[in-house]
Amino acid sequence: MKIIVTGGAGFIGSALIRHLIDSTEHEVLNIDKLTYAGNLTSLKTVENSPRYTFCQADICNASKMAEVVESFKPHAIMHLAAESHVDRSIDGPGAFVETNVVGTFNLLSAAQAYWEKLPEPDRQQFRFLHISTDEVYGSLGATGFFTEETSYDPRSPYSASKAASDHFVQAWWHTYGLPVLMTNCSNNYGPYHFPEKLIPLVILNALDEKPLPIYGKGDNIRDWLYVDDHAKALALVLEKGVPGQTYNVGGNNERTNLQVVEAICDVLDELVPRSPSPHQPRTNDQGPIDLPSHSYRDLITFVKDRPGHDQRYAIDASKLKNELGWQPEHTFETGIRDTVQWYLNNDWWWKPIREGKYAGERLGKA
Repeated sequence: MKIIVTGGAGFIGSALIRHLIDSTEHEVLNIDKLTYAGNLTSLKTVENSPRYTFCQADICNASKMAEVVESFKPHAIMHLAAESHVDRSIDGPGAFVETNVVGTFNLLSAAQAYWEKLPEPDRQQFRFLHISTDEVYGSLGATGFFTEETSYDPRSPYSASKAASDHFVQAWWHTYGLPVLMTNCSNNYGPYHFPEKLIPLVILNALDEKPLPIYGKGDNIRDWLYVDDHAKALALVLEKGVPGQTYNVGGNNERTNLQVVEAICDVLDELVPRSPSPHQPRTNDQGPIDLPSHSYRDLITFVKDRPGHDQRYAIDASKLKNELGWQPEHTFETGIRDTVQWYLNNDWWWKPIREGKYAGERLGKA
């Protein structure tokens, strides 16, 4: 297939493109505006493939989207371009409305205009896959799971904008018959994750001997999904999913935020043991001394909670597993170890970000 991927220079989008180029025969056009979170170095391993092309463009530019879709003539569009950080949505919700709602509308309009002119066999094969989040469902109590039938109850400007985009996608299916698919995923983590998010922020702060901030009591629960498992799920939904259907994607790895941070600290303690203090000498008058290492857990700092912080998310991915045969390959333990090791081995990717775009400052205080 010829596939347009929007937001392909982002965290999940780049993982998806790497999978499509490395593990399938599909041709990919990556459309990305290259905002602060877009990074073409995340595609370094596939950028020279003859099946990969990049187009720098903004999905909020309706005429450009129509032009690109008409010229590339895709068999499918996989829509991941979005403003995605809750904290930033608290500070500036307008950008989330523009990109996530208006941008999605522009893509749907471009896809519809293109699809309606296709010959009937091509119309039947065309797909528009919209990638969304479990945050549209709101917050869970101590028990239960989000399913595809869970009512929407967004609590942040980010989740509200994604909920709106989801409703537009479903409206294009019901009103115009555009063959859409939708996925709602739990929290992703893994390599190439922009360091404003919890897991990469904690890893890099720890390496810099900076505080490891945890909101509130650290008892908020998330279901963690390794990004490469998510990319494989998206490719599977595109190829085998039923038009008009939604598929939830979750890792079945619930952890409190405190447990996540402690797990990262424990892996770092093993791989790069911390000295007692960056300023404490390891010698005395008698020569070198063997001081016991301290844990990175000592850097954990509890900070004022995020406004409107949802308590718990948990995904029931049984529909995706039972109907399409998907299974995640990573447990949280294997995934977090691989993630920490990747950041230790790839400072060429994250150091320019920490020195330029984002140094780890607190966002979303409202």
